[in-house]
Amino acid sequence: MNRRTFLAASTLVLPPLRAAAYKPIFAGQAYVFQQHYSRIKEPLDKHFDEIFQAFRIAGYERLELTNAFFAPEFTERTAGLLKRHKLKLAIVYNGGPMHTADGADKTIADTLALARRVKKATGTLEWVNINPNPLPKGAAKSDEELKIQAAALNRLATELKREKLGLMVHQHAPELANKAREWRHLMANTDPKLVYACLDIHWFYRGGQDVMTHLKEWAPRTASLHLRNSKDGVWIEEFAPGDIDYTQVAAYLKEQGYTGYLVIELAVEAKTEQTASIESNIRRSLNYAESIFKK
Repeated sequence: MNRRTFLAASTLVLPPLRAAAYKPIFAGQAYVFQQHYSRIKEPLDKHFDEIFQAFRIAGYERLELTNAFFAPEFTERTAGLLKRHKLKLAIVYNGGPMHTADGADKTIADTLALARRVKKATGTLEWVNINPNPLPKGAAKSDEELKIQAAALNRLATELKREKLGLMVHQHAPELANKAREWRHLMANTDPKLVYACLDIHWFYRGGQDVMTHLKEWAPRTASLHLRNSKDGVWIEEFAPGDIDYTQVAAYLKEQGYTGYLVIELAVEAKTEQTASIESNIRRSLNYAESIFKK
């Protein structure tokens, strides 16, 4: 490798997530639309255009989307619609088993194929967000399974870095059981310069963990936060005041000079009271997020 090649390769390092000036990046997640169309038994791909239009009208400029929007047969159409609505696809979300050797190999291959396809089609992809599959019924993974999983995440992050992409890891309740045993193992046994965190704030709350403790502990490795709230433990239809005091979260991020993503990821469940349209909810959610997270 000559000096010029070495210098070019050195630029692949991701930019620092912290800066002297606090400047978070707001984005939306379309999961609540996926829930809606699944519930009414409508194919999601028939509604890509109206979903993206709704986000743009609501004031969003960036999105995180799941792999459902980027199946091989949808990728070019999705990319074209994003460009039409002047939306930047910054993060793509995927999952899969990573606690067995065979499962990890397949998930890594599938995720790399997804990332390359999305990056080529959109030209805007920066991050892959992954949630390793839990065991059935949320059972605890063995020490050996956790070891395989951590090694697999390091491998995936290394490959993504070659594509000039970063890897962040998401969590749900199973990873936070037993005093966050799986999550803590994952973070302790992956390379902090390669594997970053997407902290889903409400899943930490629902998983019985202290939100601020984990936020402070993992802040140096946090590339994104997923924002959602609840009242009396039940998800509410918009991002708004509720069980979690997000003003504390915002104050800490401002203190730390956070420059990563703040992704509004609405979701509903059986007891969620739904009084407004999704379009209205995503608009009000962005307004609320900006009111507490902007300087």
